[in-house]
Amino acid sequence: MELSAFAARRAAFRKLHESGCFVIPNPWNPGSALYLQHLGFPALATTSAGFALSLGRPDAEWAVPLDTALAHISELVNATPLPVNADFESGYAHHPEDVARNVRLCVETGVAGLSIEDATGDSARPLYEFPLAVERIRAARAAIDASLAPVLLTARAECFLVGHEKPLEESIRRLQAYAEAGADVLYAPGPRAADDIRAIVAAVHPKPVNLLMGSHTGLTVSGAAELGVRRISVGSALARAAFTAFLHAASSIAEHGSFQPFEGLVSLAELNNFFRNQAKH
Repeated sequence: MELSAFAARRAAFRKLHESGCFVIPNPWNPGSALYLQHLGFPALATTSAGFALSLGRPDAEWAVPLDTALAHISELVNATPLPVNADFESGYAHHPEDVARNVRLCVETGVAGLSIEDATGDSARPLYEFPLAVERIRAARAAIDASLAPVLLTARAECFLVGHEKPLEESIRRLQAYAEAGADVLYAPGPRAADDIRAIVAAVHPKPVNLLMGSHTGLTVSGAAELGVRRISVGSALARAAFTAFLHAASSIAEHGSFQPFEGLVSLAELNNFFRNQAKH
């Protein structure tokens, strides 16, 4: 693909973050990416968890090797003309210089954005120590800048997800430092209370905030917009929705000999027609 196509996607992705609130759903394969494009979403994001589950692997730190993850990211970048943000886990490395090297490889896939998290995958020390966490974001920023590609960098504070004793306070402290280190977008997955979300948005203003909606909390897109959220992702939720239907149907057959969950399924003809039409474009 020509570099100009990537440049146009990156410019469009950056513009999406300037105002309003948009949903960036997370496909886990080309088929789901194509259907999300069909529904009119303006951008897509990979889901490391959804992809890992599709391979029969857990959502664990680097359970999917870097080369496999990069190939998957590239596949989704080329599946549709939409901008793609890569869920790049913790950069697939601990040390800043190694994070920088891997970020350069991710940028080369044509992504419009990528996220780096501060979870270590170690239950004894679930978060990188604060100074190292900041240096890792600074290294990712430097790698992107050196590539001369205007890729948006999202920095994630995983405090809510790892059970930090003061998740809101520590998330804000880290996100503010990540912003100073060069992050374009700030993201603390996990908060559900409106006051917590509002506090995070206010703490890093005017930088845009990504909100994870991985379950039904009652919050809507318009409600998130009122809280000041700029971008909403759904993480592994769409992949888990597909797995939920599969598990329910397979269990019904195995345990009860019943095919009742097949009632109301989308027909093969409808799916074939959709993907046949997509192949013509």
